[in-house]
Amino acid sequence: MSESDLPVVDAAARAIEHGLKLKVILVGVGGATSSGKTNLAKHLRSILPGSVIIHQDDFAPPLEQIPIHPIYNVQDWDSAEGAIDWPRMVDSLREVKRTGKIPPEHYSHDHLNAQKDVPVDQEPLKRWQETFQKAEEEHRQRGEQLIWVLVDGFLLYWHPEVVDTLDVRIFLRVPEEVLKQRRHERHGYHTAEGSLWRDPPHYWEHIVWPAYVAAHKDMLEGGDVEHGKSNGKVKGLLIFEGLETSMSETVEAVCLKLLEVV
Repeated sequence: MSESDLPVVDAAARAIEHGLKLKVILVGVGGATSSGKTNLAKHLRSILPGSVIIHQDDFAPPLEQIPIHPIYNVQDWDSAEGAIDWPRMVDSLREVKRTGKIPPEHYSHDHLNAQKDVPVDQEPLKRWQETFQKAEEEHRQRGEQLIWVLVDGFLLYWHPEVVDTLDVRIFLRVPEEVLKQRRHERHGYHTAEGSLWRDPPHYWEHIVWPAYVAAHKDMLEGGDVEHGKSNGKVKGLLIFEGLETSMSETVEAVCLKLLEVV
């Protein structure tokens, strides 16, 4: 467990202490690698009182268990079947949903990965902070403690049992060429063990993009991952086009949706 998990633990403990009913809301923020999903999740965390982020990357199997691609003979960190320890992720999300607490054995290594910040306008940010603080107080007066948990991931909508835990389902979409350029500008990714993974030559073309298409085509019309609308397989999916909508506009639209939920 990291320090960022403590607000959720504290909120759940306060609810129990004061006899409040827990209302745990899991907000999914999905999208391809380098689509801006973690930036969006972090902006939402700054708005929603006491909220915390669970990163899907933290459920990757140990380094030695990552499968070897049968054609290219390199470790495949991206194909849905082997990239995530799905039973562990499902169990953890269900536990959070039930108790409002992050499992004590959960550890995040997201802080090891450097990310380029995408700023948002401060005036609406402060307005939304006040709005959700007021909503939380109103729920407490009705005997209910709101607990917000943001779940971000590059394969967030592949496993139906993960999808079922999510109360709000957001999907950021960015064109392949932009994603590829952003990925190449990164210096690599830290694994749970602390080692640094760097993409081998042609990893994007051979593995990352084909795996992304395979994992997402079934939830979009015509299997078109770049332009297709939601086909309803992931119910309530909200798609945001990352190059057509600024981060400030996306935050505004998502907050309006979250306000509906509460």
